[in-house]
Amino acid sequence: MTPLKRYSWVHRTLLILFVGLALNSQPMAHEVRPALLEISEWEAGWFDVVWKVPTRGGKVLAITLVLPKSLTPVGPPSARVVPGAKIVRAAYRGKAGALTGESLLIDGLSALQIDVLLQISLADGTAHSAILRPTSPAYLVPKKSSNFEVAQSYWIMGIEHILGGIDHLLFVLALILIIPNYWNLLKAITAFTVAHSITLALATLGYVHMPAAPTEAVIALSILFLSVEIVRSHEGKMGLTERAPWIIAFLFGLFHGLGFAGALSDVGLPQHAIPLALLMFNIGVECGQILFVLFVLAVVAAMRQLQIVWPAGSWRVFPYAIGSLAAFWTFQRVGSFLVMS
Repeated sequence: MTPLKRYSWVHRTLLILFVGLALNSQPMAHEVRPALLEISEWEAGWFDVVWKVPTRGGKVLAITLVLPKSLTPVGPPSARVVPGAKIVRAAYRGKAGALTGESLLIDGLSALQIDVLLQISLADGTAHSAILRPTSPAYLVPKKSSNFEVAQSYWIMGIEHILGGIDHLLFVLALILIIPNYWNLLKAITAFTVAHSITLALATLGYVHMPAAPTEAVIALSILFLSVEIVRSHEGKMGLTERAPWIIAFLFGLFHGLGFAGALSDVGLPQHAIPLALLMFNIGVECGQILFVLFVLAVVAAMRQLQIVWPAGSWRVFPYAIGSLAAFWTFQRVGSFLVMS
């Protein structure tokens, strides 16, 4: 198959994928974060509870924390609203080790498509981390902590984050479309992986800091840049991405890593297993990315077998659509931090 014919099939196949992503996306790539529940036993029998509930459309999601009856509230809780969430803090009194063997429940979670990140630290040094899901809204506090809990929770969180982030997926999608050579595509995806792994680690550990709004704006610009490169490539003009695919992927990957770190910082890392949680989140992101690339390539291969007559010039729909969406995101995100400043 000639490169031109391959581009024709890929453009039209990816147009279908793009429409699917766009229809299932939200205006902002990571508008609704997971809920967060932190329980800290700072002294035997004394517990501080932080309950962070996301908002959607300005309304707090209808989920309620149900604690064991062995815990008695000490004074009224305090609450404050921050962008995208409501945070409630409360103190509780119970017997030493009151949580061990008890169940926590997130009432109403079964009706919503979000997760709740749970972090528990007890006075004896025991720590637990888990993700509560709509299918499993309760958690039984075990007697001993398990690194497997942490690894599994953050690995799944990484997969969900990359597969739920349309901006990151569109960037990878555009790379697939621009780079016809599979070996060069592999190098570009690898460079993208290395770059966002570096900034994800540095930002999460506090060595690098960049405000979320400018970071998201640059991510949108990276997609807009690639949409222009798609058009240039189809018109026979070799752009920067085709000349040095791994360099372009690496440079923009640095900013995408900051975006990943922003999402991870919202839920935090368990203090007893920071390296493990960070590693597994990153591995989860890479697993999700690989799954997406394999899915795209499988769909392209399947679509080639169909005898579909496409209108002349239909290839332009994809780059113009992705470019328009990326331009909208750029203006939206630049506007958001200009208003805040």
